[in-house]
Amino acid sequence: MTSLSGATVAITGGTGSFGSTMARHLLDDGVAAVHVFSRDEAKQHDMRLRFGDPRLRFFLGDVRDYESVAKAFAGADHVFHAAALKQVPSCEFFPQQAVKTNVLGSHHVIEAAAAAGVRSLVCLSTDKAVYPVNAMGMTKALMEKTAQAFARQHPRSATTISVTRYGNVMYSRGSVIPLFVQQVLAGRPLTITEPSMTRFLMSLEESVDLVRYAFGHAAPGDLFVRKAPASTVQVLARAVAELLGRPDHPIQVIGSRHGEKLHETLLSREEMVKADDHGDYYRVPVDARSMQYEQYFEEGSPGVAELTDYTSENTDRLDVAATKQMLLTLPEMQQIVAGRS
Repeated sequence: MTSLSGATVAITGGTGSFGSTMARHLLDDGVAAVHVFSRDEAKQHDMRLRFGDPRLRFFLGDVRDYESVAKAFAGADHVFHAAALKQVPSCEFFPQQAVKTNVLGSHHVIEAAAAAGVRSLVCLSTDKAVYPVNAMGMTKALMEKTAQAFARQHPRSATTISVTRYGNVMYSRGSVIPLFVQQVLAGRPLTITEPSMTRFLMSLEESVDLVRYAFGHAAPGDLFVRKAPASTVQVLARAVAELLGRPDHPIQVIGSRHGEKLHETLLSREEMVKADDHGDYYRVPVDARSMQYEQYFEEGSPGVAELTDYTSENTDRLDVAATKQMLLTLPEMQQIVAGRS
């Protein structure tokens, strides 16, 4: 993969779980500067103190405001776009806000990156963009379409735009794992929505690896997915309880929430037809159909019927023991378990 040493990299949503982890990796790689772009001045202040690295430059703004984005991208060689409204319930209650940030904001990011002559822009998406049933997934799907449309319409652009799509990132903000930990330590029942519900499991480090892989291998409009194991939410809850020394901790089933899927999908069967298997990753090239619409009416995709979606139901399924091993790769879980031993 092309080295990032000496480059200037901008991260939208740079104070979030992904952004701060990516910033740490970039600094370790010897970048010249990291432009941290976000709308939360308190988090920027905390990050400035925590890192204490003069190569971090902080830009206050919002992806909804093109001018603030453009200023953050000035002089950047690469951009990682992580800014988004990600919480399913809040997007359900305020779908217009999700559109403004996830769709229009991403459009601003794409246009500003191209105008600044950025070499590579990687946009972060989610499994919820596949067959979306909630506003968050719908707006992230439109973000993907916006990125791919730019790649299709500007084949000679100096900016390579690609998309990464991944499932739940363990112990990220809003993850269920910290909730399970809090419930066990407080002596409250573990609340799960549906015992048979499955979810992909990926660490923050693996999500960073996925984005870095996209940077090193993307052609314009490519979509990348990292293969990931999954577990049922009941197995995940039981694994957390056992790691905390409470194997018989009670579990309470509360039922599925609005906008929630039983299983998650990282690639549709239509995408699987076009996907290249890269070992740990799938690469799906952009649909480069012309504006003459032949592929809408006159040309089909052979092989669709023979394939299935890539979902949390048919990927490698982890049992309690394997889920515990995966949880123990997380620094947060290591500290909690060590503190109770």
